[in-house]
Amino acid sequence: MAKGTHDYAPDPRNESILISVNGTLVPRSEASVSVFDSGFMLGDGVWEGLRLHKGRFAFLDAHLDRLFEGAKAIAMDIGLTRAQLIERLEAMIDGNSMRGEHGVHVRLMVTRGIRSTPYQDPRVIISPATVVIIPEYKAPLPATVERGIRLFTVHVRRGDPAVQDQKLNSHSKLNCITACIQAAQAGADEALMLDPHGFVATCNSTHFFIVRKGEVWTSSGDYCLGGITRSNVIRICREQNIPVFEKNFSLTDVYGAEEAFVTGTFAGVVPVTEIDGRVLSEGRGPMVERLQGHYRDLIDRDVAE
Repeated sequence: MAKGTHDYAPDPRNESILISVNGTLVPRSEASVSVFDSGFMLGDGVWEGLRLHKGRFAFLDAHLDRLFEGAKAIAMDIGLTRAQLIERLEAMIDGNSMRGEHGVHVRLMVTRGIRSTPYQDPRVIISPATVVIIPEYKAPLPATVERGIRLFTVHVRRGDPAVQDQKLNSHSKLNCITACIQAAQAGADEALMLDPHGFVATCNSTHFFIVRKGEVWTSSGDYCLGGITRSNVIRICREQNIPVFEKNFSLTDVYGAEEAFVTGTFAGVVPVTEIDGRVLSEGRGPMVERLQGHYRDLIDRDVAE
């Protein structure tokens, strides 16, 4: 069972879902890729997490922009046009009769394809890109959204772009995994990660915000993924005349905050109640509750357009 913002109640319907593997819908128990696949061998590929809301994918254009930009950055040919990829997503939803569902989370994964031998050089690729789409009935737990999570600041840092660019939503997530392990061993739900200079960057699987004296702060964004929910929350703040700042700040600023929260496609806006043993709030604070409401409205507007 996943923990933190990704905690969910198991749904027996997931045992019979159909997974799209290179355009073919196959039962979950039979879905597979080659042991020579680039994603399995080397984490060579990019991915997106999508949310189905009222039968439509929320913020799909932004997600596909990030996917195709990431593929271009690593010189990987997805092998499908944007329209063709949307067709596959829609076929997967229709094949699973999920069109009217709300609590569906989709993982769209693209790897460089099959290698002729276990070796990192992309010139040994012998197939088109592998495209896998996994839909699941998964909704965030109401208790998580209302009562929040606890964070622990880990020693694992977000790397600089010359080492591994954090803007890439790649399959290579080992730094985030080791951060998550350390946080879990410390008894927390998720990890808070610093940048190479010691400023607060992001969490292992979500983006991080604090609230100080009516202002909303988040990191400069230099060392984290270009989060879609993150950018939507910044947009909401500006539309609602809530002062919002992308800036460097330290753990001292965090410990003195009135509220904190994280954002992500799966759970939206989730309060953070405790960081490194410091209690910031008892459950959901007024700013978080306000932003949660505006975020729900924004999703409704997006899928209605």
